[in-house]
Amino acid sequence: MSKHLLDELFHPRSIAVVGASARMGRGPTFFHAIYAFGFKGQLYPVNPKHDEVFGIKAYPRVKDIPGDVDYVISSVPASQVLAMIADCAEKGVKVIHLFTARFSETGRKEATDLEQEILRQARKAGIRLIGPNCMGLYFPEAGISFRDDLPKESGPIGVISQSGSAIMDIVELAGKNNLRFSTAISYGNALDFNECDYLEYLEQDPNTKIILMYIEGVRDGKRFFDILRRTTATKPVIIVKGGRGESGTRATASHTASLAGSMTVWNMAVKQAGAVSARHLEELADTAAAFHYLKPAYNRRVGVAGGAGGSSVLAADLCEEAGLNVIPLPMEIREELKAQGSEIWDWISNPADMSIRIDRSEGPGEILKAMAKNPNFDLLIAFIHAHGPGGNRDGSAKAFLQQYYLDELNNKPLLAVIEDQTGSENIIGDFISELNKSNVPVYMSIERAALAARKMIDYWRNKRS
Repeated sequence: MSKHLLDELFHPRSIAVVGASARMGRGPTFFHAIYAFGFKGQLYPVNPKHDEVFGIKAYPRVKDIPGDVDYVISSVPASQVLAMIADCAEKGVKVIHLFTARFSETGRKEATDLEQEILRQARKAGIRLIGPNCMGLYFPEAGISFRDDLPKESGPIGVISQSGSAIMDIVELAGKNNLRFSTAISYGNALDFNECDYLEYLEQDPNTKIILMYIEGVRDGKRFFDILRRTTATKPVIIVKGGRGESGTRATASHTASLAGSMTVWNMAVKQAGAVSARHLEELADTAAAFHYLKPAYNRRVGVAGGAGGSSVLAADLCEEAGLNVIPLPMEIREELKAQGSEIWDWISNPADMSIRIDRSEGPGEILKAMAKNPNFDLLIAFIHAHGPGGNRDGSAKAFLQQYYLDELNNKPLLAVIEDQTGSENIIGDFISELNKSNVPVYMSIERAALAARKMIDYWRNKRS
């Protein structure tokens, strides 16, 4: 397979950050982020106000850099961009990421005209543009990032986001289930490269197995949905559409100068292309975790265990409302429990209410094992009460989770719900890490787990049909 143009541009041998400073911390910290990520090529700070940045010699302008420059990140004001492009043309720069904003998204004619002149001058010089008005590239493998506190490990998740703040939220939300990223791209106003180019790139990228998108509007609908349909044949694509309602449409126009079309048409086109729609970024991250950790499932019959009392009743309602099928507990499981001497064999149901145990002999692990062996169940959901009665107050997460027999449940997709988030954040993190190691995604509510599972199942069902 021939390499996509972006593959070359995303592997620069040298990077210059125009407007580089010694700032660190949350938010865009381009120079320090790339420095901290251990970029293997040459890194040049460009700022006439500094002699050096983090001990590295700084240059007044790009054209003053003695070596070759492949990739430039612009943090200068909009009024200085044309002069910077002229310098970049002189140096033979291949691509400029324009973090710089206040162009067409403002709605002002002079800003829109300036944006178009920037595009003309860049094309004249053979320079490609990312943005403007965007965070640019987070590419851990290449040592490129827009923030110094993001994970340095790579993973199989690719992200394409029109919004800079959304891309940071996606990385943070997905990180709660220890998901890691191949490439994450924030592209803003899409003056040159747009969502079609980035999707086509991730479609061909062998390191990307799942693609997440936040989109406010598309430049070329036919091309986009053609690429989307082709991509979903080999990889799940999960999309959040921004600007769905009247107020959202107004916000979209002032954010990235995109035009939001009919949601009815959009939803139909996304469904026909085989992609997965998500309502918001949490749902996007939840669904990504299901795809990442779970083996494909093609039916919706779910077994739920570990709840108590009212939570079990609500679990049934919420699973059904999410589109899962909460089947009655099969008779063969009841007979198995009876043979084991269970006193609740004829009483327990699905979801399995663990508060009705009499002798405490049947734990959620035993019920889950029985469900995992039974062919009537397609997937399982387990409530984990790490801080409830009898929960893990002193022992390790790994020791506590032994009662769930995770290694014996791997023939069925299993999702975990930890609703009680009180106590040490480190303890909850340990539970999530241990569950993730067993390919179990973790959710903060049964509703979120059930919806993520159903979206994952629908994708695999549609792909097989």
